[in-house]
Amino acid sequence: MRTVVFIDAANLFYGGRKSLGWSVDYQKLHAYLVRRYQATHFYYFGGVDIHHFPFDYIANHTVPIHNLERYLAEIIAEKTGTQDNENIALLTRHHSRVRFYKKLESFGYTLILKPVKTHTDAEGNQLRKANCDVDMTLYMATEKDSLDRAIVLTGDGDFLPALKHLRKHGKEVLVLSRGSRTAREIRHFAGEHFTDFEYLRELLKQNEA
Repeated sequence: MRTVVFIDAANLFYGGRKSLGWSVDYQKLHAYLVRRYQATHFYYFGGVDIHHFPFDYIANHTVPIHNLERYLAEIIAEKTGTQDNENIALLTRHHSRVRFYKKLESFGYTLILKPVKTHTDAEGNQLRKANCDVDMTLYMATEKDSLDRAIVLTGDGDFLPALKHLRKHGKEVLVLSRGSRTAREIRHFAGEHFTDFEYLRELLKQNEA
């Protein structure tokens, strides 16, 4: 079966180790899905902080990660030695995240990255969001005719119409997510084709340094 993987990183891995309780080894995840399901393509949808990097939303479907890495490295080099230590620390953290994305790319993931935007809610709280849901839905729809089975890593109930659309067209749909963060309607839809991510902890966790 032609199997394609769709990963909603913001939903599944939000907060990383703090949220999940353990760190995912993405190389192990890739190898597991290839071994267990013969997956042939992996789409990873996530957000990235770009710090005024000139990203063209019309011309690009994803942030060019290699160009962004060079851009951030240049800014860090320019600011090193100044008194702006807090901003340098933030830039360094975001630069490390970009390098992490490059590593994912080397493992075989196709990155669909959107710039992180900051919004203020009615109570004055700042919210950070990359809004990748529409992109992931679009890719699932456009890839429909090139796959027999979709493995979807999300627990977000907003994806239910897209999952139903795939199944309506005869595609097998497997959901791999965290039970505690999975919408009831997603679990009901997936039924026996749902796997709690926590059950794979010993297979996929990152080895401690």
